[in-house]
Amino acid sequence: MSMSFSGQVALVTGAAAGIGRATALAFAAQGLKVAVADLDELGGEACVAEIRAAGGEALFIGCDVTRDEQVRGMIERVLSCYGRLDYAFNNAGIEIEQGRLAEGSEAEFDAIMSVNVKGVWLCMKYQLPVMLAQGGGAIVNTASVAGLGAAPKMSIYAASKHAVIGLTKSAAIEYAKKGIRVNAVCPAVIDTDMFRRAYEADPRKAEFAAAMHPVGRVGKVEEVAAAVMYLCCDGAAFTTGHALTVDGGATAI
Repeated sequence: MSMSFSGQVALVTGAAAGIGRATALAFAAQGLKVAVADLDELGGEACVAEIRAAGGEALFIGCDVTRDEQVRGMIERVLSCYGRLDYAFNNAGIEIEQGRLAEGSEAEFDAIMSVNVKGVWLCMKYQLPVMLAQGGGAIVNTASVAGLGAAPKMSIYAASKHAVIGLTKSAAIEYAKKGIRVNAVCPAVIDTDMFRRAYEADPRKAEFAAAMHPVGRVGKVEEVAAAVMYLCCDGAAFTTGHALTVDGGATAI
């Protein structure tokens, strides 16, 4: 399987921490120039510093993916600095709600949908024309196993991730003959800051989260990053419109 990325350019949103940061580091380790995008300037710059310390090339771009002008500016910055965009990992997202559907608020709904759905849509809206102009590229969006079925007490989050998969599949078909592949990763519970906020305050919840996965543990950010790298590499040239689970067997039950 070919993993030749040297000299190419990748953009990762939500790259200041967690899955996004691990993927930015993985891209850089393969010789790509990496645009690290996030609202968190401190975390984003730390990611860039780590890439540069290892001999890689990266830049930080502050971006709110819910704002059209900021997303457009992010893509313009990538092009002005690197001249092209080969891969995009649209990973920026916000966490789940904790309650039944009727207990959710309109503000909660709007916030989750704006980041998780509108953010992915806006990013692809500005990434796709660039890739079309240069003759190809690959996009990976972060969905979730919650986007593949029912998700009690996190219905808004689940709806947002179902929508990400819908956007992914639709874009994949629209651009399948244009040299652009569009896929999604669907992680289960992954050991991130988001996970720790949601579960580790209560050790019983953390134990339950691990038990949800047949492998007996939660996932690692590096394992999701590896899935993203696969979906971008030449070895996945015949893979598009796919929602790849990274879930320790959770959806196989």
